[in-house]
Amino acid sequence: MTPRTGPAPGARAAVFAQLADVGRAEQVAQRLSDAIVLGLFAPGERLPNETELARRFGVALITAREGLSVLRDAGLVETRRGRDGGSFVTTTQTPDDTVLHDRLLHVSQVELSDLTAYFATIVAGSVELAAERSTVQDTERLKDWLRSADFGTGANGHRNAGGFYLELAVLSQSARLVRENIRLQAEFGTLLWLCMGDAGMRKQTASSNVRIVDAIADHDPEEARSQVRRQIQSMTEWLLDAKAQTEREALDDA
Repeated sequence: MTPRTGPAPGARAAVFAQLADVGRAEQVAQRLSDAIVLGLFAPGERLPNETELARRFGVALITAREGLSVLRDAGLVETRRGRDGGSFVTTTQTPDDTVLHDRLLHVSQVELSDLTAYFATIVAGSVELAAERSTVQDTERLKDWLRSADFGTGANGHRNAGGFYLELAVLSQSARLVRENIRLQAEFGTLLWLCMGDAGMRKQTASSNVRIVDAIADHDPEEARSQVRRQIQSMTEWLLDAKAQTEREALDDA
């Protein structure tokens, strides 16, 4: 079976849900930029044109155009003219571990704990609904996804840890939870998935993912929620230990 590398089915559709009335151009830009950073749109992929974006988001054409302009200014897309033109996602690069450890150094312990607690709440809500609402076909598809997900390397572990949480959000059948999951992973995911550089954490995460899927298949929301919280707690403890180690090294180098 080919290792899983693509985005979660259904997550991309949630990106284009109708927008609220306030600050719509900014919302267009935020929705698309989060999706690009998270890898739901691949480098070089052409986004829907302005007319299609306006239709999907339920906004005026000028609003969609302004949103794309924000993305161009941020260097996330480039616009090409001509018959095969359009707005294309530029190459995005994941920060290397040195950059991420520096970011970890400058995040307070309280902020780190708060971020992971909020993320755990969102994922736990998703998995609880997934356990209540999923069909046999849904859970079989999730099991197939998990069997094809590769946790053998840090890069693949990073991609598939985030992808698994997106799959859970999609299975919740809540577009709001999918969008919030996307937003949080775009903001915080690269830091959270630092733990995927640890082979032991990758093995532990892959094993707990199986238990989460089993709980969903058994329609046991309490067990599914418990497994998710236990998993994210392990990731949080790893991050706090890594932060402490990074701080010690910074003091030694001073």
